[in-house]
Amino acid sequence: MDDNYSIKPVVFITSPFEAEEIRRLEATCDVRWLPGAPHPLPRDVLLKNVRDVHGLIIWTQDRVDAELLDAAGPQLRVIGTVSVGLDHIDLKECQRRGVSVGYTPGVLTAAVAELTVTLLLMTIRNIQQALHGVRSGSWFVQGDLSMDLMGGEVSGSVVGIVGLGSIGLAVATRLKAFQPARIIYCSSSNTPKAGASLHRTSPTLGKEAGQYGSEKSVSQSDIVIATCSMNRDSNNNLFNAAAFASMRSSSVFINVSRGALVDQEALVSALSSGQIAAAGVDVTSPEPLPPDHPMLQLPNLTVLPHLGWATRRACMSTCHVTVDNILAGLQGHPLPSPVP
Repeated sequence: MDDNYSIKPVVFITSPFEAEEIRRLEATCDVRWLPGAPHPLPRDVLLKNVRDVHGLIIWTQDRVDAELLDAAGPQLRVIGTVSVGLDHIDLKECQRRGVSVGYTPGVLTAAVAELTVTLLLMTIRNIQQALHGVRSGSWFVQGDLSMDLMGGEVSGSVVGIVGLGSIGLAVATRLKAFQPARIIYCSSSNTPKAGASLHRTSPTLGKEAGQYGSEKSVSQSDIVIATCSMNRDSNNNLFNAAAFASMRSSSVFINVSRGALVDQEALVSALSSGQIAAAGVDVTSPEPLPPDHPMLQLPNLTVLPHLGWATRRACMSTCHVTVDNILAGLQGHPLPSPVP
């Protein structure tokens, strides 16, 4: 460690973390966290506990801005976020203060892609309503729920993927097995790199895929899947009333990106009025939603509690990469996974 440290550098972890990775940190650091505390930490608790730390491990619900950096102090050297998304961090302010920031690209891709397919199938086949019918006794009373819960199919449908990064691409390749009529996509890239990558991954899929702007990807699709980044301010409320109005009345909408990507009031209106058929979201704004939120009252909206990343393998991998970033930053070395 740096000679400026008279004692072990202090690392604060805002949420539960892999025990093995904590032990790896403890070999050279004074590691602190709050067992039993709510996740995410209340803002006042977070600001109090970042004082005088040298390294900080956070999640997407932990906002890093000038206020937090002021609370931490000038000795803060490195922040590791257990995420791919970076919209919760003021990167310019961190750079101005000389605070390195690391993230965890790539390690969550498979987990999020699999959850996306799961959420799509739950939504398009009305699984949430079916489970409720079984557990509430409706199945016993009616004898047959299948006619009331008739769903759609991925097979033969046009799938539109908005955001063809690593997760969008992973979703597309998995959906190919369901034999959709076509997969169309839009990408923020100005090059054909995303489409070429899709072609290399699956030649047949590549031939059947087409790149469009987000408007066409939405209006021409039976299934719209949002996997685009929220690291660009322009994506805030990208799916608004106009976007839902352009969708087919039979459309299914899936969001596994960020809650802020969607105008949730417009989504509730579109689902309530029949403007679109159904939706499934793994992300909301805020998280968690209050129990009386309108989104939780709709039978044609499946809401999951941000489970996309939540597999044992992905958790272990993200924690390992995050600790690698923290240790490198504390030692004054380049981070293995620095923010772009």
